[in-house]
Amino acid sequence: MKLAYKLLVALCAVGLGNVTGTANAQEWAPTKPVRIVVPITGSTNDALARLVAPKLAEALGQPVYVENKPGAGGNIGADSVAKSAPDGQTLLVGYNGPLAINPTLFEKMPFDPVKDLAPITLAVTTPQYLAVTASLPVKNVAELVAMAKASPGKLAYGSVAVGSASHLTMEMFKSAAHIDITHVPYKGAAPAITDLIGNQVQAAFMVPGNVQGFAKEGRLKLIASTGAKRFASTPNVPTMIESGYPDFIATSWIGFLAPAGTPKNIIERYHREIVKILNLPEVRDKLHDMEFEVVGGTPEQFASWIKAEIPRWGKVIRDTGTKVN
Repeated sequence: MKLAYKLLVALCAVGLGNVTGTANAQEWAPTKPVRIVVPITGSTNDALARLVAPKLAEALGQPVYVENKPGAGGNIGADSVAKSAPDGQTLLVGYNGPLAINPTLFEKMPFDPVKDLAPITLAVTTPQYLAVTASLPVKNVAELVAMAKASPGKLAYGSVAVGSASHLTMEMFKSAAHIDITHVPYKGAAPAITDLIGNQVQAAFMVPGNVQGFAKEGRLKLIASTGAKRFASTPNVPTMIESGYPDFIATSWIGFLAPAGTPKNIIERYHREIVKILNLPEVRDKLHDMEFEVVGGTPEQFASWIKAEIPRWGKVIRDTGTKVN
């Protein structure tokens, strides 16, 4: 876990500096509209893609549109990009699920996230919140654990998909706290949040952009976060570490990739433009409002990140006995 955070610090430190390093690369531009595939619906992945797309279109001189292609924990959309022509016309907004979690979670993968995709940049990272429905009579993690132990299997939690970070983070928590909470997977964050607000499920680990607004409205309660320190915007919400679970850190991340075999000059052009967009004040401010930390590292650093994340999440899957139904 410490290794992953050291790598993240390195990525943040050099990401913007590398933008100018490729400025003299052979220029490339698409000859037709560019498609950005988001392998999940109603999520912060989608929000990031739609922040970047119009500004990328301005930079490239071609329309850039976002296509949501959910299913199989992100595998369907990611696989469609992996099997697309490596001509720079198709990009993937990738995240933990299909790139780092599914290789262990699924017995058979339709693609290899290391061999079949070409990383462009790790765009953003963020810890998650442990959110509970507003009517649940708990104020902290200890009270949630006590309630779960008093009625094993009665409480339910939602996740954005089987094999997502929101799914596996709760499984980590269940294992650490020795509690039984029923998993209800959804197809994206929006329906999961709707049912959490409606008390169809009682808890969920979600990235800040999915729950903070509802918490401010009093429709959800945030009782913990999964970072090494508290969020500056919610200083009264303790971390899982402070709540009695040492080393409990679970980071969600999102990045841009292309099909394997995409020429280097195309990757370099996309890297330069996307990192530049991520660091525009208006884009950075919106991402910070969603509690995202902008990274913008090099393609090589993103490749190393993915390779390190696969065994890290793989250990969680094996330790918790999590399987795809």
